[in-house]
Amino acid sequence: MHSNLILIAALLALVNGLPWALYPPPDSSEVDRPGTVSLRQVQNPNFVRNGPIQLAKIYHKYKAPLPNDLSTAVERIRNSLGKRPTGSAETNPQEHDIEYLTPVSIGTPPQVLNLDFDTGSADLWVFSSETSKSAVNGQTIYDPAKSSTAKKMQGYSWQIAYGDDSSARGDVYTDAVTIGGLTVSSQAVEVAKTVSDAFTSDSDLDGLLGLGFSTLNTVEPVQQKTFFEKARPELDAPVFTADLRAGAPGHFNFGFIDPGAYTGNITYAPVDNNIGWWVWTSSGYAVGSGAFTNTSSPSITDTGATLLLLPSSVVEDYYAQVTGSQYDHFLGGYTLPCNGSTPDFSFGVGDSGATITVPGRYIEYAPTSTSGKTCFGGIQADDGIGFSIYGDIALKAAFVVFDAGNMQLGWASKPLNT
Repeated sequence: MHSNLILIAALLALVNGLPWALYPPPDSSEVDRPGTVSLRQVQNPNFVRNGPIQLAKIYHKYKAPLPNDLSTAVERIRNSLGKRPTGSAETNPQEHDIEYLTPVSIGTPPQVLNLDFDTGSADLWVFSSETSKSAVNGQTIYDPAKSSTAKKMQGYSWQIAYGDDSSARGDVYTDAVTIGGLTVSSQAVEVAKTVSDAFTSDSDLDGLLGLGFSTLNTVEPVQQKTFFEKARPELDAPVFTADLRAGAPGHFNFGFIDPGAYTGNITYAPVDNNIGWWVWTSSGYAVGSGAFTNTSSPSITDTGATLLLLPSSVVEDYYAQVTGSQYDHFLGGYTLPCNGSTPDFSFGVGDSGATITVPGRYIEYAPTSTSGKTCFGGIQADDGIGFSIYGDIALKAAFVVFDAGNMQLGWASKPLNT
């Protein structure tokens, strides 16, 4: 009945020349049914912003060599803290923005863990009862022995390794995984046996849920499907959306597009998933109220990355128009004044001239010292990676549709809370 009503409404809209969402939301009476899921993030109070560390994490994630200045800066920070850092010794967690995580239930009865939803990877891995006790630092763990639906995949293993020697590896189980009201009864859950300090140091992060394509999955001898790919047959539409927020929890919705979450129209760009990421091409950029510059930039949209990484020529053009900005060799990236006068940055989507504007205040990412006068820039160069990386700096300014059915990525403007 629901499908018939949607079809009739769509046909009437077309006949009358009215717009119609490609994947409309369900009726309010059906929001909680399995075909649609809406998830609100929760706060990670221990996350500390640190520009060089976040920039280095993106380079490591995409297995690109660190530029010399950045490598030196990260090593200096690491030595000053005496361990692999997630923040700067000079910053206070309460002073800056906060990372947000999403609760996920695993097993029967459910064990609730807070996971990072990451469109730049394809593994669902968690801290577990098999994780070395010395590597658990306050994380909630998943214990397959306490789940009646857990089954070990004999002979299967997984391992994630990055260029900074951070890593995690372990065994693989299948178990029921639930987000909202949507359950995948036999989802591959990668349980960590060992994790490096880089993961141990964040006590509120219990694991990661990858939303990239399964060709990125690290399970051997046979790669496993992501939660989204296994859930697709149960969804009303093969989509999920990200509505991340600055200074507040955001939402991930599965199976529908909420028309109240964005303004204007959604503009779509084709996606190339051959290498496992949500790759699309931006059509250009503008700084502040300046003219739009047409330039083709292959890009990855990554909810698991923090900064916005762009071609050097674009980055240089942007900071040339930011009073008081400079490339800081000591920190390995561009800095700018934390005074609220930073110009906006707009990027193009599709061929229709549509743009998304990132407010200048978002680009003042984090103070570089306790004085709070100079900030590490939220826009940095993508040298050596091969793609631009659209992380949270950009995503917090937009409503984003990940459309696996039509293999496209949608961008729309939205009301900003801060």
